[in-house]
Parts: sequence; structure tokens; C-alpha cells
Amino acid sequence: MNKFSLEHFNRPELALPSGEKRMVLHSCCAPCAGEIMTALYASEIEFVVFFYNPNIHPKTEYDQRKDENIRYARQMGVSFIDADYDVANWFQRVAGLEEEPERGKRCTVCFDLRFERTALYAYEQGFRVFASTLGISRWKDMEQINTAGVRAAGRYPDMTYWTFNWRKQGGSHRMIEIAKQEKFYQQEYCGCVYSVRDTNRWRISQGRPPIQRGIRFYSQDLL
Repeated sequence: MNKFSLEHFNRPELALPSGEKRMVLHSCCAPCAGEIMTALYASEIEFVVFFYNPNIHPKTEYDQRKDENIRYARQMGVSFIDADYDVANWFQRVAGLEEEPERGKRCTVCFDLRFERTALYAYEQGFRVFASTLGISRWKDMEQINTAGVRAAGRYPDMTYWTFNWRKQGGSHRMIEIAKQEKFYQQEYCGCVYSVRDTNRWRISQGRPPIQRGIRFYSQDLL
């Protein structure tokens, strides 16, 4: 263990499926990852963070979210794998689904793509378990995410997608507390160009200004 502080952190100790001791954690962003990374660290589970999110638009937003996650991983002394931003591949996979709503078929395809790459990395590096930070967000459909994860794991022998419910046992609350403590960048939309479009459509319909990227951060007096 390094000097990373676990003061005030209180969650029951975690155990990986099948007695495994190490895993790959697919991360979508620092706010969602903070609680999960800290819980794994506190349970002395060896893990690497795998950042593969070619859905995030634009590239400046992608870089900002990634850099925040790298910062937290460095504080822990945890390995961070920066995967390719192959956005062309993402657009090819979701072609024809541009008008799908949030949590619709486009999101399923997006999860499939990201988890397939994560499962491949885990397999190539000798890991037998992987999980994702995506499920901790209350804006996401956990069953949709878990189904995609299990589907990706099924591509390789002896691979397990860990369907642990990170929202329970105070996880959702600690997610916000850690985000505020670390003053993480607070994104205002899921990530892709279509979520920007749909979020702005909704905001304008409510008489609110469109999204201003890159300016909001969690703080103790926020939320």
C-alpha cells in the first residue's frame, strides 16, 4: 500500500467471484470510478483501470474525463491503461441508431463495443474477471450494462463479468462524496454526440441554456 488515504471510507470488504484476486476495471470517468476504485483498493484487490470510451465527444471532452481518471489512479498507485480513441469504429458500430433514445439500442451497442475491448485486454493479460464503473450511475440501466458485460465475457474461456451492484451499501452516496472531495470534473451529459444533442434539446425545451463543456467541477457546496 502507498500513502493513499482511506480515512472516512467505510464499506464492507469485497471479494471477487470464484476466489480470484485480480481484475480489470473498465472505467467511464473519474466520478463513477472513484468509489469503486477506492472500494477495491480498501479490499486489497489487485486491479488495473482500463479506459476505453470512443463514444465520448468531442476529443477535448474525452481528454478531460480521461485525465481526471488518470489523476485519481496515480494517487492510488494503480495502473491505468489508456486504450485507443478509435471513434471511427464507434460511429461504424452505431450507424443507423442515431435517433435511438438514451438506454435504447444504441447504448447496448456502445456497451458491447467497450466491453468487448475490455474482455479482450483481460484475456490477453491473463485476468479472469472484469467489471465496469458504468453501473454505479443512477442514469444507467444496470441490467442493460450487466447483460452486455456477461455477453462480452462469454467470448473467452473462464472469463467472468462481475455484476456487483455498486449502488448498494452506500455506494451511490460515497460516489458523490469522493467526487466532491476530489473536485472531479462534472460532465453534464453521458458522453456521445447524440447525448449532447438530446440533452441540449431537453434543456432548451425547459428554457435552460445549452451545455457548456469543461467548466463544472464537484465541490463541497455543490449538490
